[in-house]
Amino acid sequence: MTEEKLFVRPRRVFWVCVPLALLLVAVFVTVAVLLRSSDTGVIFQVSDQVAMIGIGVLLAAGTMLFTLSTVKADENGIVVRNLLRVRHFTWTEVLSITFPDGASYARLELPDDEYHSVLAVQAVDREHAVEAVRALRRLHRRFRDD
Repeated sequence: MTEEKLFVRPRRVFWVCVPLALLLVAVFVTVAVLLRSSDTGVIFQVSDQVAMIGIGVLLAAGTMLFTLSTVKADENGIVVRNLLRVRHFTWTEVLSITFPDGASYARLELPDDEYHSVLAVQAVDREHAVEAVRALRRLHRRFRDD
């Protein structure tokens, strides 16, 4: 019996988040540098400049969280990492893998009309998302009945 494994990560979100994060840092660094030279009647200190840069770095880091979404699947089940949370589902817990019309993400249909979004499989990735859903469905069919 061959061991099947699947690892999926979103593609296009990376190309959006990286430039956005760099832009955020650049804007906040620029504002921090210009704070001391502006004539607003308020006296800005070096600590204010450092705080502005820190805010830019935090916002950039928050933006980069969107690139961390992943899905790992094998015979033991499926591990879904979304923005801040990682969840493991056994194949028997998952009723189906769907990608509803108009949805941005695939999802795992669970018992009791619940579902779990799979942010790693995004509609904007087009064919990559289609292949990922097909592969997840194949693994689901194969290991759910074992």
